[in-house]
Amino acid sequence: MTNRTRRLPGPRLTVAAGLAAALTVSISMGSWAAADAPAPSSSAPASQASAGVKTSHLTGRARMYFPAPDNDIQVTVNAHATFNGASKPTRSWGTFRISHRFKMPDGTWFTNWGDLTVDCLTTGGPTATVTGTLTRTTPGGPWEEMLKNHERLGVSFYVAGKGAGPSRIGLSGGPGPGDGPLRKCMAPAADAPVLDGGYTLIDRK
Repeated sequence: MTNRTRRLPGPRLTVAAGLAAALTVSISMGSWAAADAPAPSSSAPASQASAGVKTSHLTGRARMYFPAPDNDIQVTVNAHATFNGASKPTRSWGTFRISHRFKMPDGTWFTNWGDLTVDCLTTGGPTATVTGTLTRTTPGGPWEEMLKNHERLGVSFYVAGKGAGPSRIGLSGGPGPGDGPLRKCMAPAADAPVLDGGYTLIDRK
């Protein structure tokens, strides 16, 4: 199966942080600039190309449905993992990005994005779950505090086959008060339909 953004002055940053926090806690969801796209190698080390070891791959970019006007949320992923018979991978690597572009109260647009280093990719049939830790985010944006702690975020994917309806994405968002840190390989159900773009998923070949 197949932003750059400017630093916001105080009042506007407060609004942006508030909106981003509300999206994170309530609906748990995060414009893609191609020049900023993560592009890690997709090849596994030669030492892992041994008998019995299978590799999964998830790549692509898509824009997801969000139930509010003037919001554009996209997820770009380049994730890979090796398996040796167990449900959890023996090794995962790659990157992904969550990008959320939205209109400010004054009519201007702001893009909050975060780049994450993959620490787990699990796959099964048309579904996949990816988690990773924040390594870079919008300068002056609402995720800077999360970046200091290298917070883990999770994304789930349903990659629909031909005639099987839309593909879907689910975002964990950041942990809420009292939630504790997100564990590796965990993400919510893939509930938001893909509006454009798509993903290629290769499950344990």
